[in-house]
Amino acid sequence: MKNILFVASEGVPFIKTGGLADVVGSLPKDIDKRYFDVRVILPKYTCMAQEMKDKLEYVSNFYMDFHWKSEYVGIFHSEVDGVHYYFIDNEYFFGGMAPYGGDVIWEIEKFTFFSKAALSILPVIGFRPDIIHCHDWQTGLIPVYLKERFQGNEFFRGIKAIMTIHNLKFQGKWDAKDVQDITGLPDYYFTPDKLGYYKDANLLKGGLVYADAITTVSSTYADEIKTEFYGEGLDGLLRARTNDLRGIVNGIDYTEFNPETDKFLEYPFNAINFRKEKVKNKRALQRELGLPEDEKTMMIGIISRLTDQKGFDLIAYVLDELCQDAIQIVVLGTGEEQYENMFRHFAWKYSDKVSANMFYSNPLSHKIYAASDAFLMPSLFEPCGLSQLMALRYGSIPIVRQTGGLKDTVEPYNQYESTGTGFGFLNYNAHEMMRTVREAERVYYDNKREWNKMIDRAMAANFSWEVSASKYQEMYDWLRP
Repeated sequence: MKNILFVASEGVPFIKTGGLADVVGSLPKDIDKRYFDVRVILPKYTCMAQEMKDKLEYVSNFYMDFHWKSEYVGIFHSEVDGVHYYFIDNEYFFGGMAPYGGDVIWEIEKFTFFSKAALSILPVIGFRPDIIHCHDWQTGLIPVYLKERFQGNEFFRGIKAIMTIHNLKFQGKWDAKDVQDITGLPDYYFTPDKLGYYKDANLLKGGLVYADAITTVSSTYADEIKTEFYGEGLDGLLRARTNDLRGIVNGIDYTEFNPETDKFLEYPFNAINFRKEKVKNKRALQRELGLPEDEKTMMIGIISRLTDQKGFDLIAYVLDELCQDAIQIVVLGTGEEQYENMFRHFAWKYSDKVSANMFYSNPLSHKIYAASDAFLMPSLFEPCGLSQLMALRYGSIPIVRQTGGLKDTVEPYNQYESTGTGFGFLNYNAHEMMRTVREAERVYYDNKREWNKMIDRAMAANFSWEVSASKYQEMYDWLRP
């Protein structure tokens, strides 16, 4: 039996702001319990939902030296789906209305405390991991601390660390002197080959230097981040560690995202009866959103954070032109004001074609996956992406830019071989995106048989967590101490 510890800043079902939480909440459930004991450590945020707080039981507490003070460290525990979760309690650091927020230096202090506390509670809870699996910059100091102050303690000697990059854009950078004051690390750790990053210290970089293995959330993204364009200033380090770097695509929860049993759908369907049943969801959504009820009109779904990273500048450039086509566009999400206002404007100008829902709703997202014929994701970069996996599951054909996880999970349509699960374009270019959308329209309207065969292939693709979990297990075995 091998002990694996996940440490992360968020995890479903307790706290979620993005895809990281899905990974931390889903992956441990699917790791084979016969060979691995996987546990998770999270912060105990005061903004957690009350029903989740009610599941936590107090374990113990102690005081820890941190940033020239003695800080309280409370430990709570909960078990969900056979996985043990531990929570670090300190209201000074984890109070507030949201898991993240405030200035960068505060975030760095908060997650430095969390990283040190996560290691410090292990002897108290009586769990000695063989491997600590760290997620994103918030836990970047764990591999560093393991090699530094915790090395002198027999309990910690020989523990291996894995660093997973969910999005390289976020690194935890700040002035080196301030970070040294907070972390208590000696000068030795702030050289350019370690945490040093020009005049700053970089927490993610520290994790990448000291981790025994590095993963990211798709194999294409693992290649991309070794280039200057995608490398966010760390491409040199990632090239140097290329033998320790691998990409493993995220999965989605196939019980939660299942069109046959989805509690949010009026008309459930499966891979056998979708030709008759899927379209009923389209009519129901058209009715709900006030669009003309026409089952023959091609509906394109967009569910996303509305930011430049997600390709909304491309959409802005050609949306007026696209609205001349025989399509309906249903958008759900929040983000940059310019994009929210753009969609509101087009929903007013083309009220029979565009539905702008500038909020987030889980039930509505499920209905859009089920109702839409196609799903648009023209990202500038996309480490993994989960929306295209949900779209495939619901037979909504993805139209994506071939980058990162989108390239790894959506096979572009080939009309000559009758293969593919979606449509892809290569260059970050608005007209190339529009040509690809129109290619999808052409197949949808002129060759329905081919379109339905593509839905067959999309719904047959397997991106459940079981597939990803088996690849993580291989890596844990490869790192065997």
